Amino acid sequence: MPSNKEPIAVIDFETTGMTPAQGARATEIAIVLLQDGQIVDRFQSLMRTGVWIPSFITQLTGITNAMVADAPLAENVMRDAARFIGPSHMVAHNASFDSKFWTAELAQADIQATQNFACTVLLSRRMYPQARSHSLGNIVDHLGLPRAGRAHRALADAEMAASLLARIQHDLQTRWSIAEPSHALLSGLQRCAKPAVGKWLAQRANGLA
Repeated sequence: MPSNKEPIAVIDFETTGMTPAQGARATEIAIVLLQDGQIVDRFQSLMRTGVWIPSFITQLTGITNAMVADAPLAENVMRDAARFIGPSHMVAHNASFDSKFWTAELAQADIQATQNFACTVLLSRRMYPQARSHSLGNIVDHLGLPRAGRAHRALADAEMAASLLARIQHDLQTRWSIAEPSHALLSGLQRCAKPAVGKWLAQRANGLA
């Protein structure tokens, strides 16, 4: 099993739209801390921003305007989330999406985002190229990992992404002899050209890079 000195924070947002640049805001955040291949802590909250949730988003996530009307203020949630994560590095499934909301929602709380993100979509494409789809539900099913609750709710998706991350780390150790599948190694792997993955991992297993 992976042996990591520090936990990795796996995050998922539910939102009112695709990007903060178009005025979308978060409606829910969930974070799970993964250490030694196990979830060791969880954080989850709905978030009140005052931005209307479109009906098609409610159909997708089940999160209604009435639910967020009684939720804590987004700024307070984000301050709690930042304290929960502390110095941990971060991972998300489709990190280009979640990292934008992490940065934007922290900015609303006057906090600067400093965390590095790795992406389990990019990692699964390099580790499991034979999978027909690398969407979260499909790659979890492809690998025989358990589904956790309703899809498109933040905690269920964060837990599934954490399960996927643990499997990736395990396979890096057992199939590729990577002694320490750290966040830094994951970040390098996700940038590696797909045809070069085998050589890249072999070099690191042999201490050549």
